[in-house]
Amino acid sequence: MSPKVSKEHKEQRRANILEAAKDVFIEHGYEQTTMKHIMDAANVSRGGLYQYFSNKEDVYEAILEEMLGTSMDRTEEVLKSEDPSYWEYLLRCLYGPDMEPDNKMDPLASPSLEFFITGRNDPRRRKYAKTRYYNGLKLFTDVIEQGKISGEFTTSFESEMIARTIISFTDGLALDQAIITKEDVKIKEQSILFIEYLRTILGVKQ
Repeated sequence: MSPKVSKEHKEQRRANILEAAKDVFIEHGYEQTTMKHIMDAANVSRGGLYQYFSNKEDVYEAILEEMLGTSMDRTEEVLKSEDPSYWEYLLRCLYGPDMEPDNKMDPLASPSLEFFITGRNDPRRRKYAKTRYYNGLKLFTDVIEQGKISGEFTTSFESEMIARTIISFTDGLALDQAIITKEDVKIKEQSILFIEYLRTILGVKQ
């Protein structure tokens, strides 16, 4: 009779698999990654991996859900906090804790686009992509709306449309980076210009 494994242990093992899988997807991209790659990186047996995930699509969806859940939780904390800077929060969402653009993007941005583009004819993946899009749209829209209510942002432009431009810009950069070099894309230069665009339409004071 096999020993019982605690719920906490199972959750930790699943988390460890996902952390290892992130590195694999970053290294190989979505299409070239195999379950064998993930097994080796996570140091688990075939049965140990398939106990949690039936295929690499399940693994990647779990990674995306985890990332989105973290973003939503952080947004709720900001919206509930006293005297938050919604402008600074937007910059942290886009460019990390330093709030400064560079020539690097989220390393999972390209694998994520690959995941959705290669599965664009798959109803399940299209539905998942739409859910991801609207969750991200809600996140940015809520922050912008609260910034307007607090007086930090101007009310000149519709919050949802600004949120849509943020998503289109970041996804567009990720797509360009996936097919041509970072030097050609000029991620940092475009991002600096995009910050000025946001600053202008949101009415953020220097």
